[in-house]
Amino acid sequence: MEVDSEFYERALARTRRHMLFLGAAGTLAAVFFKGWVFAIAFLLGAVASWFNFSWLHQAVEAMGPGARPTRKRVFVFLALRYLLLGAGAYVIVKIFDMNAIAALCGLFVPVAAVIVEILYELVHGT
Repeated sequence: MEVDSEFYERALARTRRHMLFLGAAGTLAAVFFKGWVFAIAFLLGAVASWFNFSWLHQAVEAMGPGARPTRKRVFVFLALRYLLLGAGAYVIVKIFDMNAIAALCGLFVPVAAVIVEILYELVHGT
């Protein structure tokens, strides 16, 4: 079975578009239903999840077939990203006094985007 790299690239591009759409829609819904402070916390969580998704993609690309020799800094950064995300969450909740639930909901944007992509693939079968 041959791997269709174009298929995966299209799916990744759609997933990123889904993340942008869901982040924007969630932020607008949060403004409407919960207020701007809740919306900003959601948006910060969504932005953090976007960076985490991008970092994970870079790490996977660095380990994949045909990749140049991996550098130690990729693995160090991969390990430190949780520390960075934890520090960001602390700043959001403690320093800016924003809602932790809203930020946590924003962190789940990539999960929702992947579910939307799965549904897209089921409907379109591409």
